[in-house]
Amino acid sequence: MTKKSSPKTLKDLQILVIAFRDARSWKQFHNPKDIALSLVLEAGEVMEHFQWKNEKEIEKYVIENKQEIADELADVFSYMLIMANDLNIDIAKALQQKIEKNNKKYPVEKAKGNHIKYNKL
Repeated sequence: MTKKSSPKTLKDLQILVIAFRDARSWKQFHNPKDIALSLVLEAGEVMEHFQWKNEKEIEKYVIENKQEIADELADVFSYMLIMANDLNIDIAKALQQKIEKNNKKYPVEKAKGNHIKYNKL
């Protein structure tokens, strides 16, 4: 992947994030506990955008603040990619496997249109 080309795959994005981190010698600070904590903190920053707003306020807010929300989502995604890299987890494969598990837990005929947890279906 050259500097001018855009990342095409999840792996390309992961390589980009790791290169950014490694160029700054930040790996020394990236143990699983602290990355997990950062992931949760960044997810909290996503939540802050919606806190105390009703549905109508959220619709307007999203239009006016889409880039700020995107930045926070990117921070969450970045920490996910870093953690997956450092723990040697193929995150794309893990997501596929999780979807397969969820398909078994939440069969369409039982789960469609309702929010009940799988063990209560």
